[in-house]
Amino acid sequence: MQKFYTMTIAGCERNLPICPISDTLDIAGFVMFGDNEITEASAKALMEKCPEHDVIITAESKGIPLAYEMARIGCRKYVVARKGIKAYMTNPISVQVKSITTANVQTLFLSQEDCDVLRNKRILIVDDVISTGESLAAIEKLVEEIGGNVVGKACVLAEGDAKDRTDIIYLEPLPLFFK
Repeated sequence: MQKFYTMTIAGCERNLPICPISDTLDIAGFVMFGDNEITEASAKALMEKCPEHDVIITAESKGIPLAYEMARIGCRKYVVARKGIKAYMTNPISVQVKSITTANVQTLFLSQEDCDVLRNKRILIVDDVISTGESLAAIEKLVEEIGGNVVGKACVLAEGDAKDRTDIIYLEPLPLFFK
């Protein structure tokens, strides 16, 4: 029988499944894909808290619905740091990242065109969940490398110790479950 963690996010109650990460740690799985209500409500609530910005950036893939919706109601532009080089990408730059929810080290890529959109702009980094902050740091490194100015870092949920960070904006804390 699967256990759940029940919480309210931007006025929406959700039962998040408890998922094993290791022999000693479980997390509550939060996935925005396919949940328009939580995506729209979270984007609206975050936009009320975030600083002015010109472009939003997120990492592929779970932050994409949030980035899209925040850009739709706000600055109208967003960029996705891709997990692989696509045929249309020219002169890609990259950075490596290790996320708590992914088994292997990943590489995030930005094309020359994405870099041009971000350069000399006020950038808001968004994601669904910030836990260890590794994905966030990787995106921040990419943005700074190409001359963008990170003005804010926002997520729906701050997991574990991330709730104590003073450099992120978030809607709700999400506990870790130690065995």
